[in-house]
Amino acid sequence: MRTVALVGFGTVGQAVAKILCEGSYDHLRLTHICNRNVGRKKVDWIPADVIWTDDIAEVIDSDTNVMIELIGGLEPALDWIRRSLATGKSVITANKQVIAHSGGLLLNLARKNNCHLLFEAAVAGGIPVIQGVREGLAGDQLFRVLGILNGTCNYILTRMETSGTSFAAALKEAQNLGYAESDPTADVDGIDAQAKLAILSAVGLHREIDFTQIPLGTIQPIEPIDFIYARRLDCTIRQVSRAELVETNDRCVRASVQPMLVPLVSTLARVEGSQNVVVVEGTFGGETAFSGYGAGGNPTAVAVVSDLESIARRADDASADWHTIKKADPVEREFVEPHYVRFTVTDRPGIIASLAGVFSRHGINVESILQEPGCPKDELPFVVTLESCSTVAIKEALTEITSFDFHARQPLWMPIASRVERLP
Repeated sequence: MRTVALVGFGTVGQAVAKILCEGSYDHLRLTHICNRNVGRKKVDWIPADVIWTDDIAEVIDSDTNVMIELIGGLEPALDWIRRSLATGKSVITANKQVIAHSGGLLLNLARKNNCHLLFEAAVAGGIPVIQGVREGLAGDQLFRVLGILNGTCNYILTRMETSGTSFAAALKEAQNLGYAESDPTADVDGIDAQAKLAILSAVGLHREIDFTQIPLGTIQPIEPIDFIYARRLDCTIRQVSRAELVETNDRCVRASVQPMLVPLVSTLARVEGSQNVVVVEGTFGGETAFSGYGAGGNPTAVAVVSDLESIARRADDASADWHTIKKADPVEREFVEPHYVRFTVTDRPGIIASLAGVFSRHGINVESILQEPGCPKDELPFVVTLESCSTVAIKEALTEITSFDFHARQPLWMPIASRVERLP
Protein backbone atom coordinates (compact mmCIF):
# COMPACT_ATOMS: atom_id res chain seq x y z
CA MET A 1 0.00 0.00 0.00
CA ARG A 2 1.37 3.40 -1.04
CA THR A 3 0.09 6.38 0.93
CA VAL A 4 -0.18 9.69 -0.90
CA ALA A 5 -0.25 13.36 0.12
CA LEU A 6 -1.63 15.85 -2.39
CA VAL A 7 -0.13 19.34 -2.16
CA GLY A 8 -2.22 21.76 -4.21
CA PHE A 9 -5.95 21.31 -4.76
CA GLY A 10 -6.60 23.39 -7.85
CA THR A 11 -7.83 22.12 -11.21
CA VAL A 12 -5.19 19.41 -11.57
CA GLY A 13 -5.14 18.50 -7.88
CA GLN A 14 -8.89 17.94 -7.83
CA ALA A 15 -8.68 15.81 -10.99
CA VAL A 16 -5.96 13.66 -9.39
CA ALA A 17 -8.06 13.23 -6.25
CA LYS A 18 -11.09 12.18 -8.31
CA ILE A 19 -9.07 9.54 -10.16
CA LEU A 20 -7.71 8.15 -6.90
CA CYS A 21 -11.06 8.21 -5.11
CA GLU A 22 -13.25 6.94 -7.94
CA GLY A 23 -10.89 4.44 -9.57
CA SER A 24 -9.81 0.92 -8.56
CA TYR A 25 -6.65 1.79 -6.66
CA ASP A 26 -6.69 -0.48 -3.62
CA HIS A 27 -2.88 -0.25 -3.49
CA LEU A 28 -2.96 3.57 -3.26
CA ARG A 29 -4.51 5.59 -0.43
CA LEU A 30 -4.89 9.37 -0.27
CA THR A 31 -3.97 10.48 3.27
CA HIS A 32 -3.45 14.29 3.13
CA ILE A 33 -4.58 17.29 1.11
CA CYS A 34 -2.56 20.46 1.67
CA ASN A 35 -3.64 23.83 0.31
CA ARG A 36 -3.82 27.48 1.30
CA ASN A 37 -7.16 28.47 2.83
CA VAL A 38 -7.94 24.79 3.01
CA GLY A 39 -11.31 25.38 4.66
CA ARG A 40 -12.67 26.83 1.42
CA LYS A 41 -11.36 23.90 -0.60
CA LYS A 42 -13.02 21.04 1.26
CA VAL A 43 -15.40 18.88 -0.75
CA ASP A 44 -17.71 16.13 0.42
CA TRP A 45 -16.56 13.49 -2.06
CA ILE A 46 -13.15 13.09 -0.41
CA PRO A 47 -13.05 10.16 2.09
CA ALA A 48 -13.62 11.24 5.67
CA ASP A 49 -10.26 9.87 6.89
CA VAL A 50 -8.22 12.19 4.62
CA ILE A 51 -6.43 14.92 6.60
CA TRP A 52 -6.95 18.49 5.30
CA THR A 53 -4.21 20.96 6.21
CA ASP A 54 -2.59 24.25 5.18
CA ASP A 55 0.68 23.35 6.94
CA ILE A 56 3.25 21.71 4.64
CA ALA A 57 5.25 20.59 7.68
CA GLU A 58 2.37 18.28 8.61
CA VAL A 59 2.78 16.54 5.25
CA ILE A 60 6.59 16.40 5.30
CA ASP A 61 6.70 15.10 8.89
CA SER A 62 4.07 12.42 8.24
CA ASP A 63 4.82 8.81 7.33
CA THR A 64 3.16 9.21 3.91
CA ASN A 65 5.16 7.49 1.13
CA VAL A 66 4.58 9.92 -1.76
CA MET A 67 4.09 13.68 -1.99
CA ILE A 68 2.40 15.02 -5.15
CA GLU A 69 3.35 18.68 -5.69
CA LEU A 70 0.86 20.68 -7.80
CA ILE A 71 1.20 24.26 -6.56
CA GLY A 72 3.41 25.48 -9.43
CA GLY A 73 6.08 28.18 -9.44
CA LEU A 74 9.69 27.88 -8.34
CA GLU A 75 9.24 28.70 -4.65
CA PRO A 76 8.11 27.43 -2.24
CA ALA A 77 7.65 24.31 -4.40
CA LEU A 78 11.40 23.71 -4.78
CA ASP A 79 11.94 23.91 -1.02
CA TRP A 80 9.01 21.58 -0.31
CA ILE A 81 10.20 19.01 -2.85
CA ARG A 82 13.74 19.13 -1.49
CA ARG A 83 12.55 18.67 2.09
CA SER A 84 10.26 15.78 1.14
CA LEU A 85 13.01 13.93 -0.74
CA ALA A 86 15.39 14.45 2.18
CA THR A 87 12.97 12.52 4.43
CA GLY A 88 12.86 9.63 1.94
CA LYS A 89 9.47 10.51 0.48
CA SER A 90 9.07 10.01 -3.24
CA VAL A 91 7.82 13.09 -5.11
CA ILE A 92 5.65 13.46 -8.21
CA THR A 93 5.39 16.92 -9.72
CA ALA A 94 3.93 18.72 -12.70
CA ASN A 95 6.21 21.68 -12.02
CA LYS A 96 8.24 22.44 -15.14
CA GLN A 97 9.99 25.44 -13.57
CA VAL A 98 11.35 23.39 -10.67
CA ILE A 99 12.52 20.53 -12.88
CA ALA A 100 14.08 22.80 -15.51
CA HIS A 101 15.83 24.80 -12.77
CA SER A 102 16.98 22.04 -10.40
CA GLY A 103 15.93 18.67 -11.84
CA GLY A 104 19.38 17.09 -11.82
CA LEU A 105 20.15 18.12 -8.26
CA LEU A 106 16.77 16.90 -7.03
CA LEU A 107 17.21 13.56 -8.79
CA ASN A 108 20.57 13.10 -7.09
CA LEU A 109 18.88 13.83 -3.77
CA ALA A 110 16.19 11.25 -4.55
CA ARG A 111 18.81 8.60 -5.34
CA LYS A 112 20.74 9.44 -2.18
CA ASN A 113 17.62 8.86 -0.09
CA ASN A 114 16.44 5.77 -2.03
CA CYS A 115 13.25 7.36 -3.30
CA HIS A 116 11.82 8.65 -6.57
CA LEU A 117 11.28 11.94 -8.35
CA LEU A 118 8.94 11.66 -11.35
CA PHE A 119 7.68 14.51 -13.53
CA GLU A 120 5.80 13.18 -16.56
CA ALA A 121 3.15 15.90 -16.18
CA ALA A 122 5.77 18.67 -16.34
CA VAL A 123 6.10 18.30 -20.14
CA ALA A 124 3.17 18.03 -22.57
CA GLY A 125 0.56 17.27 -19.90
CA GLY A 126 -1.08 13.92 -20.58
CA ILE A 127 1.29 12.83 -23.36
CA PRO A 128 3.66 10.13 -22.02
CA VAL A 129 6.73 11.60 -23.68
CA ILE A 130 9.12 11.40 -20.70
CA GLN A 131 8.38 7.71 -20.13
CA GLY A 132 8.30 7.06 -23.86
CA VAL A 133 11.72 8.61 -24.42
CA ARG A 134 13.26 7.20 -21.25
CA GLU A 135 12.13 3.61 -21.70
CA GLY A 136 10.55 3.14 -25.10
CA LEU A 137 13.53 4.70 -26.91
CA ALA A 138 16.27 3.73 -24.46
CA GLY A 139 17.97 1.65 -27.17
CA ASP A 140 18.40 4.60 -29.53
CA GLN A 141 20.79 7.55 -29.55
CA LEU A 142 18.62 10.63 -29.83
CA PHE A 143 20.13 13.75 -31.37
CA ARG A 144 17.13 16.01 -32.03
CA VAL A 145 13.88 16.91 -30.32
CA LEU A 146 11.29 19.40 -31.52
CA GLY A 147 7.66 20.02 -30.96
CA ILE A 148 4.72 22.15 -30.01
CA LEU A 149 4.86 22.33 -26.23
CA ASN A 150 2.36 25.06 -25.37
CA GLY A 151 -1.33 24.42 -25.94
CA THR A 152 -2.28 28.06 -25.37
CA CYS A 153 -0.10 29.26 -28.25
CA ASN A 154 -1.26 26.48 -30.50
CA TYR A 155 -4.90 27.28 -29.80
CA ILE A 156 -4.35 30.98 -30.56
CA LEU A 157 -2.44 30.31 -33.78
CA THR A 158 -4.88 27.73 -35.12
CA ARG A 159 -7.82 30.04 -34.38
CA MET A 160 -6.07 32.83 -36.29
CA GLU A 161 -5.42 30.39 -39.12
CA THR A 162 -8.93 28.97 -39.42
CA SER A 163 -11.05 32.05 -38.67
CA GLY A 164 -8.83 34.97 -39.66
CA THR A 165 -9.27 36.51 -36.21
CA SER A 166 -6.65 38.81 -34.69
CA PHE A 167 -4.12 37.74 -32.07
CA ALA A 168 -5.92 39.81 -29.42
CA ALA A 169 -9.31 38.24 -30.21
CA ALA A 170 -7.90 34.71 -30.26
CA LEU A 171 -6.13 35.31 -26.94
CA LYS A 172 -9.34 36.60 -25.36
CA GLU A 173 -11.17 33.51 -26.57
CA ALA A 174 -8.44 31.27 -25.10
CA GLN A 175 -8.74 33.08 -21.76
CA ASN A 176 -12.52 32.70 -21.73
CA LEU A 177 -12.13 28.95 -22.33
CA GLY A 178 -9.53 28.60 -19.57
CA TYR A 179 -6.64 27.83 -21.93
CA ALA A 180 -4.78 31.06 -21.14
CA GLU A 181 -4.03 32.88 -17.89
CA SER A 182 -5.07 36.48 -17.28
CA ASP A 183 -1.37 37.28 -17.76
CA PRO A 184 -0.46 35.13 -20.80
CA THR A 185 3.16 36.28 -21.05
CA ALA A 186 4.74 32.95 -20.10
CA ASP A 187 2.79 31.21 -22.86
CA VAL A 188 2.84 33.63 -25.78
CA ASP A 189 6.46 34.75 -25.24
CA GLY A 190 7.75 31.16 -25.03
CA ILE A 191 8.81 31.04 -21.36
CA ASP A 192 6.60 28.03 -20.59
CA ALA A 193 7.93 26.04 -23.56
CA GLN A 194 11.49 27.11 -22.76
CA ALA A 195 11.43 25.20 -19.45
CA LYS A 196 9.81 22.15 -21.05
CA LEU A 197 12.42 22.07 -23.81
CA ALA A 198 15.22 22.11 -21.24
CA ILE A 199 13.68 19.06 -19.55
CA LEU A 200 13.41 17.22 -22.87
CA SER A 201 17.04 18.06 -23.61
CA ALA A 202 18.12 16.53 -20.30
CA VAL A 203 15.99 13.41 -20.61
CA GLY A 204 16.22 12.80 -24.36
CA LEU A 205 19.58 14.25 -25.39
CA HIS A 206 21.35 13.78 -22.02
CA ARG A 207 22.39 17.42 -22.07
CA GLU A 208 21.55 19.54 -19.04
CA ILE A 209 21.31 23.15 -20.16
CA ASP A 210 20.53 26.45 -18.47
CA PHE A 211 16.99 26.91 -19.72
CA THR A 212 17.25 30.70 -19.47
CA GLN A 213 19.88 30.59 -22.25
CA ILE A 214 17.42 29.18 -24.80
CA PRO A 215 16.50 32.11 -27.10
CA LEU A 216 12.82 33.01 -27.31
CA GLY A 217 10.51 34.58 -29.87
CA THR A 218 6.98 35.79 -29.13
CA ILE A 219 3.87 35.05 -31.21
CA GLN A 220 2.31 38.43 -30.38
CA PRO A 221 3.24 40.28 -33.63
CA ILE A 222 1.72 37.59 -35.87
CA GLU A 223 -1.30 38.77 -37.87
CA PRO A 224 -3.91 36.97 -39.99
CA ILE A 225 -2.13 38.16 -43.16
CA ASP A 226 0.86 36.03 -42.16
CA PHE A 227 -1.24 32.89 -42.48
CA ILE A 228 -2.30 33.96 -45.98
CA TYR A 229 1.33 34.39 -47.00
CA ALA A 230 2.33 31.17 -45.23
CA ARG A 231 -0.33 29.26 -47.19
CA ARG A 232 1.14 30.62 -50.43
CA LEU A 233 4.38 28.95 -49.32
CA ASP A 234 2.54 25.67 -48.53
CA CYS A 235 3.14 26.31 -44.84
CA THR A 236 1.38 27.33 -41.64
CA ILE A 237 2.69 28.97 -38.46
CA ARG A 238 3.39 27.27 -35.14
CA GLN A 239 5.36 28.04 -31.97
CA VAL A 240 8.17 25.49 -32.35
CA SER A 241 10.51 24.32 -29.59
CA ARG A 242 13.65 22.61 -30.87
CA ALA A 243 16.94 21.30 -29.54
CA GLU A 244 19.63 19.30 -31.30
CA LEU A 245 23.15 18.16 -30.64
CA VAL A 246 25.88 20.16 -32.37
CA GLU A 247 28.14 17.91 -34.44
CA THR A 248 31.25 20.01 -33.87
CA ASN A 249 30.83 20.14 -30.07
CA ASP A 250 29.68 16.96 -28.35
CA ARG A 251 28.42 18.84 -25.26
CA CYS A 252 26.68 21.74 -27.00
CA VAL A 253 22.96 21.96 -27.74
CA ARG A 254 21.50 24.19 -30.46
CA ALA A 255 18.08 25.33 -29.26
CA SER A 256 15.30 27.88 -29.64
CA VAL A 257 11.62 28.50 -28.93
CA GLN A 258 9.95 30.75 -31.52
CA PRO A 259 7.18 30.97 -34.10
CA MET A 260 8.15 29.33 -37.39
CA LEU A 261 6.67 28.51 -40.76
CA VAL A 262 6.24 24.75 -40.97
CA PRO A 263 5.22 22.79 -44.10
CA LEU A 264 1.56 21.79 -44.27
CA VAL A 265 2.60 18.15 -44.74
CA SER A 266 4.60 18.11 -41.50
CA THR A 267 3.60 16.56 -38.19
CA LEU A 268 3.78 19.97 -36.53
CA ALA A 269 1.26 21.50 -38.93
CA ARG A 270 -1.34 18.82 -38.21
CA VAL A 271 -1.51 19.57 -34.49
CA GLU A 272 -4.43 21.92 -33.89
CA GLY A 273 -6.17 23.60 -30.97
CA SER A 274 -4.69 23.01 -27.54
CA GLN A 275 -2.93 19.80 -28.52
CA ASN A 276 0.83 19.24 -28.21
CA VAL A 277 3.27 17.15 -30.19
CA VAL A 278 6.87 16.07 -29.58
CA VAL A 279 9.01 14.60 -32.36
CA VAL A 280 12.33 12.99 -31.47
CA GLU A 281 14.92 11.74 -33.91
CA GLY A 282 17.46 9.01 -33.23
CA THR A 283 20.45 7.52 -35.00
CA PHE A 284 18.88 4.08 -35.38
CA GLY A 285 15.13 4.49 -34.93
CA GLY A 286 14.59 7.62 -37.01
CA GLU A 287 11.66 9.86 -36.09
CA THR A 288 9.09 9.08 -33.39
CA ALA A 289 6.14 11.36 -32.64
CA PHE A 290 4.14 11.71 -29.42
CA SER A 291 0.94 13.73 -29.65
CA GLY A 292 -2.22 14.43 -27.68
CA TYR A 293 -3.71 16.91 -25.25
CA GLY A 294 -0.90 18.69 -23.47
CA ALA A 295 -2.88 20.66 -20.90
CA GLY A 296 -6.03 20.63 -18.80
CA GLY A 297 -6.92 19.07 -15.49
CA ASN A 298 -7.82 15.56 -16.61
CA PRO A 299 -4.95 14.87 -19.07
CA THR A 300 -2.39 16.24 -16.60
CA ALA A 301 -3.92 14.24 -13.77
CA VAL A 302 -3.59 11.07 -15.85
CA ALA A 303 0.15 11.72 -16.16
CA VAL A 304 0.43 12.29 -12.41
CA VAL A 305 -1.42 9.09 -11.50
CA SER A 306 0.60 7.16 -14.11
CA ASP A 307 3.77 8.28 -12.32
CA LEU A 308 2.21 7.14 -9.05
CA GLU A 309 1.52 3.73 -10.55
CA SER A 310 5.10 3.60 -11.80
CA ILE A 311 6.38 4.15 -8.27
CA ALA A 312 4.00 1.49 -6.95
CA ARG A 313 5.26 -1.07 -9.48
CA ARG A 314 8.98 -0.42 -9.33
CA ALA A 315 11.62 -0.70 -6.67
CA ASP A 316 14.38 0.90 -8.76
CA ASP A 317 14.81 4.59 -9.62
CA ALA A 318 12.94 5.28 -12.85
CA SER A 319 14.88 8.54 -13.37
CA ALA A 320 18.40 7.18 -13.34
CA ASP A 321 19.25 8.33 -16.86
CA TRP A 322 19.46 12.08 -16.06
CA HIS A 323 23.12 12.49 -15.17
CA THR A 324 23.81 15.76 -13.39
CA ILE A 325 26.96 17.61 -14.45
CA LYS A 326 29.00 20.20 -12.57
CA LYS A 327 28.07 23.00 -14.93
CA ALA A 328 25.45 23.47 -17.62
CA ASP A 329 26.13 22.42 -21.19
CA PRO A 330 26.44 25.39 -23.57
CA VAL A 331 23.52 26.53 -25.74
CA GLU A 332 24.19 27.40 -29.39
CA ARG A 333 21.72 30.02 -30.66
CA GLU A 334 22.60 30.07 -34.36
CA PHE A 335 20.60 28.08 -36.92
CA VAL A 336 21.18 28.16 -40.68
CA GLU A 337 17.86 27.98 -42.55
CA PRO A 338 15.51 29.92 -44.86
CA HIS A 339 13.60 32.88 -43.44
CA TYR A 340 10.30 34.73 -43.79
CA VAL A 341 10.20 38.49 -43.21
CA ARG A 342 6.94 40.44 -43.38
CA PHE A 343 7.23 44.18 -43.82
CA THR A 344 4.38 46.66 -43.31
CA VAL A 345 5.26 49.94 -44.97
CA THR A 346 3.97 53.27 -46.19
CA ASP A 347 4.41 52.56 -49.87
CA ARG A 348 6.76 54.59 -52.03
CA PRO A 349 9.34 53.92 -54.78
CA GLY A 350 12.69 52.39 -53.81
CA ILE A 351 11.67 50.28 -50.80
CA ILE A 352 12.54 46.94 -52.41
CA ALA A 353 15.88 48.32 -53.62
CA SER A 354 16.74 49.54 -50.11
CA LEU A 355 15.93 46.15 -48.59
CA ALA A 356 17.84 44.25 -51.27
CA GLY A 357 20.89 46.43 -50.68
CA VAL A 358 20.96 45.62 -46.95
CA PHE A 359 20.46 41.90 -47.50
CA SER A 360 23.21 41.89 -50.10
CA ARG A 361 25.68 43.59 -47.73
CA HIS A 362 25.03 40.87 -45.18
CA GLY A 363 25.51 38.07 -47.73
CA ILE A 364 21.82 37.10 -47.78
CA ASN A 365 20.10 36.04 -51.00
CA VAL A 366 16.47 37.00 -51.58
CA GLU A 367 14.41 34.04 -52.79
CA SER A 368 11.01 35.66 -53.47
CA ILE A 369 8.81 38.69 -52.86
CA LEU A 370 5.10 38.16 -52.15
CA GLN A 371 2.41 40.85 -52.08
CA GLU A 372 -1.31 40.30 -51.66
CA PRO A 373 -3.45 42.67 -53.77
CA GLY A 374 -5.95 45.15 -52.34
CA CYS A 375 -4.05 46.25 -49.22
CA PRO A 376 -3.96 49.95 -48.25
CA LYS A 377 -0.87 51.84 -49.42
CA ASP A 378 -0.30 53.50 -46.05
CA GLU A 379 -0.03 50.10 -44.32
CA LEU A 380 1.08 47.78 -47.10
CA PRO A 381 2.13 44.28 -45.97
CA PHE A 382 4.45 42.27 -48.17
CA VAL A 383 6.80 39.36 -47.57
CA VAL A 384 10.40 38.70 -48.51
CA THR A 385 11.58 35.09 -48.28
CA LEU A 386 15.30 34.54 -47.91
CA GLU A 387 17.53 31.65 -48.85
CA SER A 388 19.31 29.80 -46.04
CA CYS A 389 21.43 32.05 -43.89
CA SER A 390 22.49 32.22 -40.27
CA THR A 391 20.40 33.60 -37.44
CA VAL A 392 23.16 36.13 -36.77
CA ALA A 393 23.09 37.42 -40.36
CA ILE A 394 19.32 37.93 -40.48
CA LYS A 395 19.26 39.70 -37.11
CA GLU A 396 22.09 42.03 -38.11
CA ALA A 397 20.34 42.83 -41.40
CA LEU A 398 17.03 43.56 -39.68
CA THR A 399 18.73 45.83 -37.15
CA GLU A 400 19.92 47.96 -40.06
CA ILE A 401 16.60 47.75 -41.90
CA THR A 402 14.51 48.94 -38.96
CA SER A 403 16.22 52.35 -39.18
CA PHE A 404 14.45 53.11 -42.48
CA ASP A 405 11.59 55.57 -42.22
CA PHE A 406 9.09 53.74 -44.45
CA HIS A 407 7.96 51.23 -41.79
CA ALA A 408 4.32 51.49 -40.66
CA ARG A 409 5.01 48.64 -38.21
CA GLN A 410 8.10 46.74 -37.15
CA PRO A 411 9.12 43.87 -39.47
CA LEU A 412 8.17 40.34 -38.44
CA TRP A 413 10.84 37.68 -38.90
CA MET A 414 10.29 33.91 -38.65
CA PRO A 415 12.46 30.96 -39.72
CA ILE A 416 11.07 28.54 -42.28
CA ALA A 417 11.47 24.90 -41.28
CA SER A 418 13.74 23.36 -43.90
CA ARG A 419 13.19 19.81 -42.66
CA VAL A 420 9.84 18.04 -42.86
CA GLU A 421 8.80 15.78 -39.96
CA ARG A 422 6.08 13.40 -41.08
CA LEU A 423 3.98 10.82 -39.34
CA PRO A 424 3.97 7.49 -41.19
